[in-house]
Amino acid sequence: MSVTLLSSPLQGFTDFRFRNAFHKYFGGIDTFYAPYIRLNGKMVIKNSYQKDLQLENNTTLEVIPQVMTGDADEFLFVVKYIQSLGYKELNWNLGCPYPMVTKQGMGSGLICNPEKIDHILKRTHEETDVVVSMKMRMGYENAEEILDVFPILDKYPLKNIAIHARIGKQLYKGGVDLDAFQKCVENTKHKLYYNGDITTVSKFKEMQERFPSIDHFMMGRGLIADPFLPNMIKNNTTEYPKDRWKIFSEFHDTIYQQYAEALSGPTPIKMKMRGFWEYFSLSTSNPQKAFKKIKKANNPKAYQQAVREILNNE
Repeated sequence: MSVTLLSSPLQGFTDFRFRNAFHKYFGGIDTFYAPYIRLNGKMVIKNSYQKDLQLENNTTLEVIPQVMTGDADEFLFVVKYIQSLGYKELNWNLGCPYPMVTKQGMGSGLICNPEKIDHILKRTHEETDVVVSMKMRMGYENAEEILDVFPILDKYPLKNIAIHARIGKQLYKGGVDLDAFQKCVENTKHKLYYNGDITTVSKFKEMQERFPSIDHFMMGRGLIADPFLPNMIKNNTTEYPKDRWKIFSEFHDTIYQQYAEALSGPTPIKMKMRGFWEYFSLSTSNPQKAFKKIKKANNPKAYQQAVREILNNE
């Protein structure tokens, strides 16, 4: 069975600069999901969202926009916007686990409200011709919540449901719940994608064997921690390229330069790259030491020096 790999959207990380550089240097991802559009009650698309979805910034990849909302009017507003750009599919985020989102009845905090989900999907399918796909957790409080939503979702022609096999209140702690995911497989007519803790080739194979009917797998944090992983999965190998760190270095320099140009001043770029290195460092031979070096670098020159030391050490 051929496998399709998708990049899960991570707010603050997987914007068009990252996606384009990733695609150029590593490959292996068939479809990228853009980080969610959130309106906060104002019918205005922020500049950063606009830039992220502009077609000229996404010429070499398949990108699917995503929305985070619990409001039908907001959902329809975003549908019109992405269709005006030429996109045909909108992914709905019912997966975000963070309390500032879930307390407002969005992300995984909306899964316990099947009536609202039904209302939004009903209006969307009656009033637009957009293709809707879903990105979900299995619930916020418990993994049974999603089972109550499936009868609603089964009423609509959704393209797919990507399920992160955790509940919202776990955030990213603890393991994935594969038994609960199996229940999802057994309780919906829709095509499911698997998401959660694909961090190595052997982990991927484990999931593939456990769920033989699944042929779409979504990768989030694992893809940032080890950018070579998707291609290695596709090629069924655990061997890294011989010039692994040279490729990584070129990728790093490309995104660093682009973020340095886009962000104003040394502090935003420092924080942006520190966020990336929380994941990048996990692929080094001494993650703690590598990340400590990055944290200690307080100006651009010191940062570049720290990166060179880390990469030379590998």
